Amino acid sequence: MSSEEFEKLHEVYKSLYDELKLMPNRASGCHGEEKKRLVRDFDERFGEAEEMLQGMDKELQSAPASFRNQMSSKVRLYRRDLGKLQREMKTSDLGLGFAGRAGDGRHSVYGSQNEQSTQIQSQRALLLQGTDSLNNASRSIERSQRIAAETDHVGRDIIEELGEQREQLDRTRDRLVNTGENLSRSRRILRSMSRKLVTNKLLLAVIILMELGILGAVVYLKFFRK
Repeated sequence: MSSEEFEKLHEVYKSLYDELKLMPNRASGCHGEEKKRLVRDFDERFGEAEEMLQGMDKELQSAPASFRNQMSSKVRLYRRDLGKLQREMKTSDLGLGFAGRAGDGRHSVYGSQNEQSTQIQSQRALLLQGTDSLNNASRSIERSQRIAAETDHVGRDIIEELGEQREQLDRTRDRLVNTGENLSRSRRILRSMSRKLVTNKLLLAVIILMELGILGAVVYLKFFRK
């Protein structure tokens, strides 16, 4: 909503209303063509004032709730004032214009103007209904876009989380590979140590056997051979 645009419409309406509220009294003292011209001027100003109120209604649709409620009440009062002026003008036209047209059976000029005003009101109602439908559709689209944006955001978060989990799994796999390599090296070292231990045992056994043989030969030579 543009508060500046609303204020402009409000100022134009006030100016039109100030002109309109003087016309019923002026019409009471007019006759003939001058009265017809005044009625036409009133209808034109009335239509312009209605357009200003419609514009104010449109601006209020996107206004904050507190401001919208306050100004909507004021716009309703403006419409009531316009309706009052319209009735006053119609009364003035019928009261003084009837004597001047009593024999010819014609309708008042303002009667036809009032019919046009009624048509304008009907068109305005249809326009407001169409505007409401468009606003509802716009809000529905905005909600859909917001949900889509939220879904997209959640999807990106899930993808990022899956990416982090994949990195963790890759690191875990690398650690398992390194652990497997370390275990293989440990097994090779253990086998090598086992072979060395067996070799050392065999060498020790040979040495012991050799020492026993030498000891036996010495004993034999010393005690049994004369």
